[in-house]
Amino acid sequence: MNALLGVLFHFLGGFSSGSFYLPYKKVKGWQWETFWLIGGTFSWIIVPPLAAFLTIPGFWDIIKNESSSILGLTFLFGALWGIGGFMYGLGVRYLGVALGSSIMLGLTMVIGSLVPSIFYEFSPEEGKDNIGLLMSNSWGQFVLLGLFVCVIGITISGKAGVMKDKELQTNSVDPHGMEVKTEYKFGLGLTVAIISGILSACFNFGLEAGKPMAMVANEAWKIANPNQGEFLFQNNVTYIVVLWGGMASNLIGCLYLAFKNKSYTDYTKKDVPVVKNIIFCAMAGTMWFLQFFFYGMGESKMGNGPSSWILHMAFIILIANLWGVIIKEWKGVSKKTITTISVGMLIMFVSILIVGYGNSLR
Repeated sequence: MNALLGVLFHFLGGFSSGSFYLPYKKVKGWQWETFWLIGGTFSWIIVPPLAAFLTIPGFWDIIKNESSSILGLTFLFGALWGIGGFMYGLGVRYLGVALGSSIMLGLTMVIGSLVPSIFYEFSPEEGKDNIGLLMSNSWGQFVLLGLFVCVIGITISGKAGVMKDKELQTNSVDPHGMEVKTEYKFGLGLTVAIISGILSACFNFGLEAGKPMAMVANEAWKIANPNQGEFLFQNNVTYIVVLWGGMASNLIGCLYLAFKNKSYTDYTKKDVPVVKNIIFCAMAGTMWFLQFFFYGMGESKMGNGPSSWILHMAFIILIANLWGVIIKEWKGVSKKTITTISVGMLIMFVSILIVGYGNSLR
């Protein structure tokens, strides 16, 4: 039952992440950095403390009483994750959306799921899954198989994206709905994509670094609610610090673009529906945060081992591709291309089943 609930919660998180950009498409008259910063204010600053306030009594005391080293490391990983997200744009610029996205998302999935397990192999901690444990148990072998299968699905989906771009001969659109002018520079693009993929995985590292705060919240809840399992919302306190780091790096990036493009005047344009834009940004920012809200719930059922990160990433990619089909981004392509993207999505769905089955064995 825990495995099934974990998969369900990760689906809800993946749906939130794969869908959050839709409200941004309703924003009028603002450049990307303008609405990204407003949406980010909700997803990084406003909503996370509100979620913690509603779910964790005394969450601020947990943060204040935590050691500066843990807070600093959690913040640092959040900032690195934010930089990785910003570098994503350069990756798709130099490699193209399909190839760049496939490399970066694949790396984020593999690194975010395996590096902590490898680390705990050499620095064991109670309750942490190390790579040796995964490889020596049938449930762990299924989880690793699911990871491998999902990477295959990402690769095939990326191939379908390349085919679509060639057939439609239109400007590429990244997963955030932004038009991308591709300047193919494979060597530079590959370097940027690798760095972005590594840094984007740092969100999971931040959760690991800030786990002591979640454990405090979890133990307090278990004392107040004996014999009811793990606390579903324990990670909500950790998110606050991780997202502080993400906000810092995104703020710097957005302000740089605002002055470079002179888009800081967007907020005062008379012909722009400012109130509606803010509402849509708030909706997008809230949906973006909900991916981690539900991730934390799924993690409480499955553990913050590779399976949680694999399911999180797989559902995001799967839902984003489904939206691409629903809003007719694939209209007009050949049957071969439709078959290719369908196979990629089917393989990713199979990977989800494999990971879920592995956790049920556990």
